[in-house]
Amino acid sequence: MSDIEIPESHPRYQSLLTRHRIEAGVEKGITSKQGLIAQGRGEAFDYLLGEQTIPSADEAARVAAASLLLADHPVISVNGNVAALCPKEIIELADAVDADIEVNLFNRTEERIQAIVEHLREHGADEVKGLTADGRIPGIDHERAKVDADGIESADVVVVPLEDGDRAEALGAMGKTEIVVDLNPMSRSAQVATIPIVDNIMRAVPNITAHARDLKDASRDELEAIVDAFDADEALAAAERAIRSGDE
Repeated sequence: MSDIEIPESHPRYQSLLTRHRIEAGVEKGITSKQGLIAQGRGEAFDYLLGEQTIPSADEAARVAAASLLLADHPVISVNGNVAALCPKEIIELADAVDADIEVNLFNRTEERIQAIVEHLREHGADEVKGLTADGRIPGIDHERAKVDADGIESADVVVVPLEDGDRAEALGAMGKTEIVVDLNPMSRSAQVATIPIVDNIMRAVPNITAHARDLKDASRDELEAIVDAFDADEALAAAERAIRSGDE
């Protein structure tokens, strides 16, 4: 991270901290320059949400936790922005729900993949998938189609943080449960998600982890009831109402 010190009393502390993490990610070679644009786009929606987790997003995070605990083979997909913003939190979530972590990139180079894998290991990850790339997501013509056969390709539940509409659609076509974190409820990613969480990833990931820990002793019937009661369309509608009105 840059040498700029940000006082916690600054009213934009979290936002500025996030920007500097993305900037540091670019400098480290784990985040693409396009990631800077994506971060700004998401930040604009977060302002409209009041930079807080709205009730519908917290409910979706709880449903996501239940779905991950029910999964036979959950995988958390990580791109450059995710690696820069919340590597420790991703690892904690993976530990809480016994999920694999896999690096998957649009602007893919072996150097970036390796840099992100090493970055995650530096933050405590034991194993990170994504280097083998011996599987493929059908229906995608770019680099995000490359996945590990024993990772995303064979997963039943996939966490897809941040905007990624084409891959979200393709994973859905494969019959996978998709948990998407996206600050824009009108994006294609959120619209096609099984469980859309309209929230900042730096809040959403710890929220899912906290719910997973709370639900760890719940029965399968209890977890299934939580998932079955969820209405993705209503969650998106609630987020859009919050953005338009400024209310929770």
